[in-house]
Formats: sequence, structure tokens, C-alpha cells
Amino acid sequence: MKDLEQALELGVSQRKRFNATQPKVWLRNECVRVGLAETLCTYVMMVFGLGSVAQVVTGQGAFGEYLSINLGFGLGVAMGVHVGGKVSGAHMNAAVSFTMCMFGRLGWKMLPLYICAQLLGSFLAAGTIYGVYYDAIHEYCGGNLTVTGELATAGIFATYPAPYLSLMGGFIDQVLGTALLLLCLMALSDQRNKPAAAGTEPIAVGLLVLLIGISMGRNSGYAINPTRDIAPRLFTAVAGWGMDVFRAGNGWWWVPLVAPLIGGVLGAGLYKVLVEMHHLHVSEPGDELMKEFDEEAVSLKKQKIICANVCV
Repeated sequence: MKDLEQALELGVSQRKRFNATQPKVWLRNECVRVGLAETLCTYVMMVFGLGSVAQVVTGQGAFGEYLSINLGFGLGVAMGVHVGGKVSGAHMNAAVSFTMCMFGRLGWKMLPLYICAQLLGSFLAAGTIYGVYYDAIHEYCGGNLTVTGELATAGIFATYPAPYLSLMGGFIDQVLGTALLLLCLMALSDQRNKPAAAGTEPIAVGLLVLLIGISMGRNSGYAINPTRDIAPRLFTAVAGWGMDVFRAGNGWWWVPLVAPLIGGVLGAGLYKVLVEMHHLHVSEPGDELMKEFDEEAVSLKKQKIICANVCV
């Protein structure tokens, strides 16, 4: 009896020790967890991206060039995927979230949550960079916050078209850029093709954004992301740049808001129709074993029939 009591006491103490080592889960609601992760990873990506633009613009070329911006956004995306990838998927882009809903990879009821989180993360990032570079921005432009002109600073936060670019040309530019983004993202995640190796997904996605930047950024700054563009634009509107942020470029603001949604669906659909739908069946690890087992069963059955005929 005494031994039994000691065993029970030992079991209780071990159970307490086990429970004490378990990490405490503070938030179990999936929507809250996803929303917080998506907000944070978007914020991280945008702080690095917008920060690189602010450094290049206010430094007037002394602290980086156009490639610095490409690297800033590319590496910022990679860090964002590390921050929220396992929780929210780290979309950080309304075009990605919308496309995932269109192809059944994300529930439509989750789309407002993702978009709100991305808008909040981008808006907060714009405010952060404005605060960090406040003195540099005002020293650069002499305190005159303008959207166009030689000393324009609104482009630090949102994208604007080059003087030669028409709205139609810019629309096509954004559709194509986002289409390539989603097409390649579909390929990188296609487990039946050549996906990114496990653990390398963040750097692969970052390199993809870097590639788009260094090849398709000349016309309008490769927004390819509605929430990345509209939230900082709203921030600049209330922070001193005024409504010119919506009037500039012949009312350019709606192009990076609408075109990426269309381009994302087109790019993902193109990959699905031309590649994903035509994958041959890939044998599972146990298929060959089951095939051998079936062949042996058939062989054994034939032997039994032969023996039965001989006996007769």
C-alpha cells in the first residue's frame, strides 16, 4: 500500500513538472492570431521597404541607389515571411489574398481580416518611417511637402507613374507585374513541380520580389500590391501632403488598387491551366510495395489453381 502511494505521488509530481514546461497559449482564437501575425509581418516588410526608399531619396544618392530599394523590399518580404509565414501565410498583399480566395485556398470570410491587417500594418509602417525620417525629409524638401517636382517626397510612401506613362500603360504594367508575382508564387508552392526547398521559402519569395523590382520598376515603382500602396497614400494625405496624392498622375491612385487584383488572378490561373492541371500522377512511397503485394497474391492464387487441377 505504501509503495502504491509513493508511485501515485511520483506520478503527480512528474505530471506537474510536465505541465510546467508546456508553453502557455495566450490566444487560441484563430482569427485573432492570424490578424496579429498578418499585421506584424506586413509592418515589418513595409518598414524595411519604405525605409530604403526614404534613405535613397533624402540621401540624394549618397546612401544608396535604386537597387537599394529593390533589395530593401525583397529582403523585407523575406523577413515578413519569417515573421508570419506559419501563422497567417504572410500574404502581405491584398492581391495574394484575393487570388487565394479565388482558387479556394483561403476562405472568403477571411479576406476582410487579411485586408484590414495589411492596411493597418502598412499604415503604421508609413507613420513609423515618417517619424524616423522626419528631420531628413523636411531638410531635403525645405519643409514643403510636395507630390510632384524635383523635391517631391510623397513617392517615399506610395507609387506614382513616370511622366511619360499613360493610365492604360500603367494599368497593363501593374497587371503584368502582379501576374508574374502570383504565377511564380504558385510555382514555388507547387509540391508536384519544383517548389522551394523546405526552409528556403522566405528567401525565394524575397528574390522573386527583387527580380520584379529590377526588371519592372521603371514605369511606376512596381506597387503590385493594393494595400501596400493605398494605406501609405492615405497616411500622406493626412500627414501634410494633402489631396494631391490622389490627383497626381491623372488620378493614378486607383490603378495600383485595381490592376493587381486582376493580374494576380490571371497569373495564378495561367499557371494552373498550363502547368498544374497537367501533372502526371506521382507514386506514393507505399505504392510500389502494394503493387508487389498484389502481384504476389495473384501469383499465389495461380499456384493454388494449378495445384487443384493436379490433384484432380
